[in-house]
Amino acid sequence: MQSTNNNIKHALNEKDGFHVWWRMTRPHTLTASFVPVFVGTMLAYVDGKIDWLLFFAMLVASILIQTATNLFNEYYDFKRGLDTTESVGISGSIVRDGIKPKTIKNLAIILYILAMFIGAYICYVSSWWIMVIGLACMAIGYLYTGGPLPISSTPFGELASGLMMGSVIIGISYFIQTDVLTGRVVFISLPVMILIGSINMANNIRDRDGDKKGGRKTIPVLLGREKSITVMAFLFFIAYLLTAVYIIFNILPLWSIITFASIPIAIKVIKNFRGKTEPLEMMPAMKETGKTNTIYGLLLGISLLISHFI
Repeated sequence: MQSTNNNIKHALNEKDGFHVWWRMTRPHTLTASFVPVFVGTMLAYVDGKIDWLLFFAMLVASILIQTATNLFNEYYDFKRGLDTTESVGISGSIVRDGIKPKTIKNLAIILYILAMFIGAYICYVSSWWIMVIGLACMAIGYLYTGGPLPISSTPFGELASGLMMGSVIIGISYFIQTDVLTGRVVFISLPVMILIGSINMANNIRDRDGDKKGGRKTIPVLLGREKSITVMAFLFFIAYLLTAVYIIFNILPLWSIITFASIPIAIKVIKNFRGKTEPLEMMPAMKETGKTNTIYGLLLGISLLISHFI
């Protein structure tokens, strides 16, 4: 078993020390924290108002909640026997690196507490209703893998992550700057919601076999791997189609056409998934999925910023 453990760590280029803690945050997923806050704030900036301290506070709070969610995921996947020494992915700090489960759980709780302190400042400056929404986000983050019926064990994981980290965070980021929420902001959040949900889908496609053995009913488990990849390709198509429609109807500025530069990365995701059956083979596709969201979100925010000055 130790030999298998070492072989997997070598194949994944996993290092000891600080890298163990860095991997535990699942860094490729943290784009789901930055992009929505950036896009929501740039939308507010276009509409003439921005408080940079609020922006950074929202960004840090979002990253803390996302990281804590990842840690809870690590803890409960281990507790439910879903992570083993043969598991491939960002997880494994408990089974391969020997980190105590209680340490991971306690760290997640500490990050939630820090996020609540920052959230209190955001509410003080904007509205205390934000606290209600923020606590709901934190609850869903915990219930994604915690609780009697984890969201991650159902077909609704992609929807939950996309909705909360995409549309909701964009809406909050816009609202705390402007004190209003418009339909335009909701529409623009939809492609981001889809791309963030796709990060979750990529993870579930890779983990399909292990999830099936563990009794999970994720979309890839229910549909099969190849059909799920087709669904993912369709979701990418919808995200870019919506972007094109928004540009045509002036919901987004013409400059937002630069987001289409991320299309080749999305295509690469699907190509890298097709025909693969081993989790290790699918790792590049997972990274490209996160990159698709990152590049699209950055270019979208930049396009809004450019339109504000030109």
